[in-house]
Amino acid sequence: LIKLNGKPTLWHTLSAFENCDVIDEIVVVCRECDMGSVKPIAQGFKKVTAVVTGGDTRAESVKNGVNAASENAQFFAIHDGARPLVTSDEIKRVVERAYITNAATLGTPVTDTIKVVDTHSIITDTPVRDTLRAVQTPQVFERELYLRAIDNAVEHSLSVTDDCSMVEALGESVEIVLGSSENIKLTTQTDIIFAEAILSSR
Repeated sequence: LIKLNGKPTLWHTLSAFENCDVIDEIVVVCRECDMGSVKPIAQGFKKVTAVVTGGDTRAESVKNGVNAASENAQFFAIHDGARPLVTSDEIKRVVERAYITNAATLGTPVTDTIKVVDTHSIITDTPVRDTLRAVQTPQVFERELYLRAIDNAVEHSLSVTDDCSMVEALGESVEIVLGSSENIKLTTQTDIIFAEAILSSR
């Protein structure tokens, strides 16, 4: 709901999906307490078919969203509302790749050296940077695969931070499609400054 260049973050996010020709419908999932603010934003987009409340976990929230989608939907693209800088082209590329592989996500190579630490912040390992990717959204999955992944995550109370992890838990593969470093998730005040600068440059 934070304003970026005068419009709510969610407005920018929904615009990218609204203007992407491989997206047929949009379901917005939000907290009950945000419903009054989210609905007026979502109603401005023709492809938005529902605004529903989330659950106690990510898996429960996406399940609510999937249940509100058309029964004819064969693929689901799951995206963080707090990633307003994704482009329609990026969405289309990852969706089209999922048509072939059944599971795909946007991601970028990691440029920093990453360290694994223990509970005392002592370094225990240094992964090879060439094998690391920073995963973004949207993450796109074939319908039946995704439904199995959600049910498994809910049944086993899996603690996951993204939807790829639910699919990986089934032993299935997910392909990474090269994204952009501009597709940041708004997490800190600094991110807001970067996001407004990127939007202005566009």
